[in-house]
Amino acid sequence: MTKVLLVAITILLLVSACAAAEPELGTEGNPLVWVLVPSQDTEAVLTGAEDIAQAIEDATGLVVSPLVTTDFTGAVEAMCSGEAHMGALNTFNYVLAHARECADVAVASVRFGSTFYSGQVITAVDSGISSISDLAGKTFCRPDPTSTSGWVIPSIAMQAAGLDPEADLAEIVDAGGHDGVVLAVYNGDCDAGSTFVDARSNIEEDFPDVLDVVTVIEESAPIPNDNISYAPAVSTENREAITGVLLDLASTEEGLEILNSVYSWSGMEVVGDDFYDGFRQQLEAAGLDIEDLTN
Repeated sequence: MTKVLLVAITILLLVSACAAAEPELGTEGNPLVWVLVPSQDTEAVLTGAEDIAQAIEDATGLVVSPLVTTDFTGAVEAMCSGEAHMGALNTFNYVLAHARECADVAVASVRFGSTFYSGQVITAVDSGISSISDLAGKTFCRPDPTSTSGWVIPSIAMQAAGLDPEADLAEIVDAGGHDGVVLAVYNGDCDAGSTFVDARSNIEEDFPDVLDVVTVIEESAPIPNDNISYAPAVSTENREAITGVLLDLASTEEGLEILNSVYSWSGMEVVGDDFYDGFRQQLEAAGLDIEDLTN
């Protein structure tokens, strides 16, 4: 009986030791993974994110490990599977992740003094396309299927113009990013496409005449900017600590240089989930369910 009791106690102690050995989230052995999707040069985004991660560790002791995925679908999956604990998410994918109880927004990015941006539909100046209704039968480029400005909002605009994007467009091409859409339209590989305003400038250095060759035929209503969101596993204390560092970075010239290198952020503003209610209302008014748009 004594031997049995000793064995039982030993097993309990071993189990407790194993449980205690699990590294705390935000340590070297279990870093907070921050998932990002590059909208431009991947190396530049990763380098900037690593600088921000280092600033967070220096100020809080929390270890943050940036993870670059190829698209926002992968970013949401990482947040919802527990692989990632922070996300730089665009509007569509934040609303999707929040609906799946995988993300809570902390701050929205600021660009050009605003927490909103717009989308645009572009085409070649000599394409003969001058309105959304002219897109029927045309090849259309988008960054990816879950890009807010590059597909979700334009597809709503097409439906409002009486077009079914899946049925009425000749072909939908995933260009792999906003720069890719502009380049495809510039080269004539796609008749038209959609991006954020004004993605044309991203390739202007290599293609100086892009503003003359590629024109804008439609601009969207304001869309909430991308954000920093946290997964449920991140404690309130750690959320507040990290958010504090981000806001501190946004208050200094050196910090702003780092933020700008990631996604051309020029500031950060604390927002709540209701910041995205206008976008939800747009989806509802169009009769769209956000989960259906991922299929």
